[in-house]
Amino acid sequence: ELAAIMERTAGGAPDYSVEAEGSVRHTVWTIGDAGDIAGVTSAFDRLGVIYIADGHHRSAAAARVAARLRQGDAINEADPFERFLIVSFPYTEVRILDYNRIVRDLNGLSVDEFLKKISGAFEVTPVSGAAKPDQAGQFGLYVDGAWYALKIKSMPPSDLSPAEKLDISILTRALLEPVLGIGDPRVDPRIDFVGGIRGMAELERRVDGGEWAAAFALYPTSLSDLMDVADAGQVMPPKSTWFEPKLADGLISLPLD
Repeated sequence: ELAAIMERTAGGAPDYSVEAEGSVRHTVWTIGDAGDIAGVTSAFDRLGVIYIADGHHRSAAAARVAARLRQGDAINEADPFERFLIVSFPYTEVRILDYNRIVRDLNGLSVDEFLKKISGAFEVTPVSGAAKPDQAGQFGLYVDGAWYALKIKSMPPSDLSPAEKLDISILTRALLEPVLGIGDPRVDPRIDFVGGIRGMAELERRVDGGEWAAAFALYPTSLSDLMDVADAGQVMPPKSTWFEPKLADGLISLPLD
């Protein structure tokens, strides 16, 4: 029903159409027909749940703003701060890209020592080209000008939580923490993150520049995994999903007062 309304509306002239950075075109139509608005409202009422795939902090901030601006305990839905802007897609139209890691050093290990140490948890195979993972449980490693394909030897047991079964959780638990001594990636300056849209060449460039010692390429988190984590009441690990294209900030605004 929603798709039919959107397709019908998009058949007319757009209100805005602009080309932003990266040659990404942003086109906006307004649904103004009263019947269509009622149809959209009814369809969303029946959804039951919307998963936040990106923007958890912004959602939480909007809730805090509303709580601060609210007068007493009463909620007046006419107050603009009781709402916040989102963009919502059918899960069939959302693509999660990989979100890769680079590390500044090998925690005092030589390259040979590092490769030997990680071979306890991973099958380590030298490859001639970029080792881009093609399924979960596989990782690419770029170090000292060479690529290696890593495959976890033992997949996580079935009784682990959905968040603990994610590839980034496996990499953290089996390699980043015990071998490189990297704990909380949100505050550790020895790790950085590279969005998958930048490609494998960007990982090579960052390491070859000399400031970073190694790069890890990950397989993208699946939408079903993301929803499993949410259904379990858990939080996704930091920097575990990357979405492209990004919507242009400020193209549409909601004044709060």
